[in-house]
Amino acid sequence: MKDNLKKTVGTSLIILGVIVLCYLLVIFFDTVLNGFLLDWLDRRFVTYLVDSDGFSKTMIRWDRVKKYLFRGFLIVVVLCALICRAVMLLYAARQEKKAIHEAGKMIGDYMRHDREAAEVFPEKYAEISAQVTEIKSNMQRSEQALKQEASRKNDLITYLAHDLKTPLTSVIGYLSLLEEAPDMPEEQKAKYVHITLDKALRLEKLINEFFEITRYNLQQIVLEKEDIDLSFMLMQMADEFYPILKERGNTIKLETKNNLTVYGDSEKLARVFNNILKNAIAYSDAGTEIRIWTGQNDNYVTICFQDQGKTIPRQRLETIFEKFFRLDEARATNTGGAGLGLAIAKEIVTLHQGTITAASENKVTTFTVCLPL
Repeated sequence: MKDNLKKTVGTSLIILGVIVLCYLLVIFFDTVLNGFLLDWLDRRFVTYLVDSDGFSKTMIRWDRVKKYLFRGFLIVVVLCALICRAVMLLYAARQEKKAIHEAGKMIGDYMRHDREAAEVFPEKYAEISAQVTEIKSNMQRSEQALKQEASRKNDLITYLAHDLKTPLTSVIGYLSLLEEAPDMPEEQKAKYVHITLDKALRLEKLINEFFEITRYNLQQIVLEKEDIDLSFMLMQMADEFYPILKERGNTIKLETKNNLTVYGDSEKLARVFNNILKNAIAYSDAGTEIRIWTGQNDNYVTICFQDQGKTIPRQRLETIFEKFFRLDEARATNTGGAGLGLAIAKEIVTLHQGTITAASENKVTTFTVCLPL
């Protein structure tokens, strides 16, 4: 209200000033030019008539007066409008600059300090306050997520480094025994060699996990798409996992239609299914069946992996696809990996414009991958 009143008063003063200026200019020019303006007005608007008696008679030509007054009025109105417009634009620009400066100071103050938005932003900045609050909240969530991820990664590296010591010590110990006793019985020697090989393979697995962490941080996944025979890929994968399944007494039941195809990167999708299947084998109960089946509609194909084991709590299902997340808190190193398999799987599926989800109840866990045909 006060701002509108100030604008009205300012505009009125400007118009009055223009009128006074015009009047002063008229007086100035008429004085300097020795009555030039009055002579011009006399020639334009006054007519002298002489009657039959020889007397002169003065007659004002009101038609011309009206015409010039109207023109002058229009010119004054246009000039006043232009001046008012210019002043208003300058005033608006100044106010906008002032508002931007104030908003910038308030935003900087709010972002740098731990203060409530209501304490920093006046009521007229409510919209800016809401947007900045949302931005700050998103930044804080992202920062917290990065810190948690870095913490999980650092913990995992610490755990892996610690776990390297045990198999390495065993390898050195058994190799030392073999070197110190060359005449050791063949049966005992074979036993030590087998244990050493087992520990060496464990070392290789741990080292590969270190490389997996590094590769995930450095590589950018690029898809090379082609038509993929999905049925053949799943059958081939089931055959490849047969030795591991046999050790645990697990079996795979594959239910899929023949010649089911999708358009995608065969190598990357094979990695997705490989990671999910390894996860299913690692956490399923020994001697149970792992089901793999596919479904299809007009636009999408679904691939489901189902295993029987410990039920995953609902709160853990929400974080199971995060980087460096391991389901086993006790770090069961015989089954637990670097915590990247499912995170990589999700990233690859997302790049294919698909989705991956997990559900777990009554000791049955199902991973579902949905891909566009």
